[in-house]
Amino acid sequence: MIALIVRRAIQLVFLLLGISFLVFSSMFIAPGDPATMVGGPTATESDLVAIRDNLGLNDPFLVQYGRYLGNAVQGDFGYSYQSKQSVSEAIAVRFPNTLKLAIASMIVAIIIGIIAGLISALKHNSWLDVTSTTVALAGISIPNFWLGAILILVFSVNLQWLPVAGLSDPFYTWEGIKQLILPAITLGTGSAAMIARMTRSSILEVVKADYVRTARAKGVKEKNVIWIHTLKNAMIPVITVIGLNFGALLGGTIITEKVFAINGVGRLMIDAIAMRDFPMVQASVLLVATLFVVVNLIVDIVYTMIDPRINYS
Repeated sequence: MIALIVRRAIQLVFLLLGISFLVFSSMFIAPGDPATMVGGPTATESDLVAIRDNLGLNDPFLVQYGRYLGNAVQGDFGYSYQSKQSVSEAIAVRFPNTLKLAIASMIVAIIIGIIAGLISALKHNSWLDVTSTTVALAGISIPNFWLGAILILVFSVNLQWLPVAGLSDPFYTWEGIKQLILPAITLGTGSAAMIARMTRSSILEVVKADYVRTARAKGVKEKNVIWIHTLKNAMIPVITVIGLNFGALLGGTIITEKVFAINGVGRLMIDAIAMRDFPMVQASVLLVATLFVVVNLIVDIVYTMIDPRINYS
C-alpha cells in the first residue's frame, strides 16, 4: 500500500509538470495582451510597456515558465489580472463551495444509482427494470442547465420550498442543506444514471458466478447472497465509475454553478478564461488535475479494501 502511494505521488509530480507546461504554453500563445487587462482601458502605450516589463512578459517563454514553476512550488500562483487578488486566496475562498456541491451531488448519485441498479438487476426484464433503464437513459441525456432551470421553476418559484440560488450558509445547518438540494440533484442526476447502469450490468454478471450459485445451494438466505456475495463483488467497476465521476464533478460544476449563482472554482475558471486572466486559469486547472489524480489514488486504495486479491506490488 505504501509503495502504491509513493509511486502515485511520483507520477503526480510528473503529471502536474506536464499539465503546467501545457497550460502555460496555451496561455502564452493565446490571443490577447495581459498588460491591457492589468492596465485597464485608460492605460497609455508607455504604461503598457512598463506593465509588461514589471510582469516579465518580455522574457523568453522558458524563462517565464521557469519563474512561474518556481513560484508555484512555493504556493505562489501570482495575482489575478482582473481583480488584483491573490490567486491562491481567490481559489481558497471558492473551493469549499465546489467541494460541498461535488460531495452532495455524489451522495445523491450513489444512493439513487446503486438502489436503482440493484432493483433493476434483481428484477431483470420486469417493468421495474425497463423503467429504471429508461430513467437512467433520460438522466444521462438531460442537460444540466435545463434540469436546473426546471427545478428552480417548480420548487423555488412555484412551490417556494427551496431557495433559488446561492450557497452561503454552512452545510450542517438546515438553510445550508436547503441551498444544496437543487444543485446537488441537478449535478448528480447524470452520475446517478451512469452508476445505475454500471451497477445493473455488474450485478447481472456476478449473479451467474459459481460462488453465488454455491451459496444458494448451501441454503444461505437470499438477502445474505445479495448483500455479501453479490453486491460486494460487483462493486469494483461501480467504484471506478464513482471515482471518475467524483473527479469530474470537482472540475465540471461550471454550468451548475452558473445556473444556481454559486461562487465556486468552476465559475471562477470560466470567468477567468473569458477575461484572459492567465494566472487564475493556470492555478484552477492545476487544482482540478491534482484533485482528479488524488481521487483516482483513493479509488485504487478502496479496491484493495473491498477485494484483498488485488495487489499492486
